[in-house]
Amino acid sequence: MPNTRNAEVTPDHTIGETVRIVVDKLLVRIQSGEYPPDSRLPSERALAAELGVSRNTVREALDVLESRELIRRRQGSGSFVTYQSHRAEAPMPGSVGERTSPLDHLIVRSIIEPEMTRMAVMNMTPKDLDGLAQVVAQIETVRTDLNEFIRCEEEFYRSIARATRNPLLEACYELTIEVCRQSFRTALMRKHLTPGRIQSYQSRFNSLFNAIATRDVEAAVEITKLHLVEEQKLFLHEG
Repeated sequence: MPNTRNAEVTPDHTIGETVRIVVDKLLVRIQSGEYPPDSRLPSERALAAELGVSRNTVREALDVLESRELIRRRQGSGSFVTYQSHRAEAPMPGSVGERTSPLDHLIVRSIIEPEMTRMAVMNMTPKDLDGLAQVVAQIETVRTDLNEFIRCEEEFYRSIARATRNPLLEACYELTIEVCRQSFRTALMRKHLTPGRIQSYQSRFNSLFNAIATRDVEAAVEITKLHLVEEQKLFLHEG
């Protein structure tokens, strides 16, 4: 039976940073539906070439995903996705997602994101910046694909959260992403994510990346706050 539990991969300090990056990238693809349930993942050789890592690194990352019951590996056949997302389903009764309103979610984001951005600017390494630049480049290719846009947006903020070098803050933000998936924001974005709005978001992500890349803490924090204000306007308009 496909696994339907929360797919967050708990940080494993026994694996290397490169392996963890590959795990994160594959996890995003699985959660977003790019690799749907029961589908076969690309071969280790193909993933290694695409991600620019060794086959051993890919193999270790697949070991992690298998240990979390997110994939199943068949000798001679490959690796198959067993995770099934609850993204399109209503939140479970009594869960945090079920009890969290859009306003609750925005309040938490307004508390976490500005400080998360501030810490990331101060702690982000050149390698972190390269990874974030790649995500921004992916965002810029999106035109109308809502699922791809949300996947890229999640990865953008995950990258910032990781760059804080604060595991607790990273875990807290992962929870906001999980709640975000549970219907209300995705449904709202589906109604309002026009090509023009996508371009507006792309411009904001570009501005935020440039501020981070130039180590302009105050500008990065201000852009983050303005982005949250625009999100609030969207929800208030809906109300």
